[in-house]
Amino acid sequence: MNAEIRRLIRQRAGDCCEYCGMRQSDEAWSRFHVEHIVARQHKGGDSMDNLCLCCQHCNLHKGPNLSGIDLVTGVLTRLFHPRQDVWDEHFSAVGLEIIGCTPMGRATVEVLAMNSSKRMDFRRSLRGDG
Repeated sequence: MNAEIRRLIRQRAGDCCEYCGMRQSDEAWSRFHVEHIVARQHKGGDSMDNLCLCCQHCNLHKGPNLSGIDLVTGVLTRLFHPRQDVWDEHFSAVGLEIIGCTPMGRATVEVLAMNSSKRMDFRRSLRGDG
């Protein structure tokens, strides 16, 4: 993947993680990843439709996963796909927490550990509460 593709992905994402919404400027010590939404091992390609900008936290937790368990229904469901799904239809931000509003949203929040204690502490510090 060349530098121009990476630049376009960053620009399209507004330099924010397309999963949790964290801004690159809030994590200046760690360059956000251009991530394969569907991993290469699952035959995901390098097209713009399969790439997104992802913070290190979300990328490390997502890995090659395509699905997770919705803890409310107990059903295996696919994860949020930033090119196919609309964030506001599956998530909401309530205070420091990211809430999954649908089975897909809940499974994604869980798999990506969006509300882990470390992540919540980090959000709190950005807000000036910690």
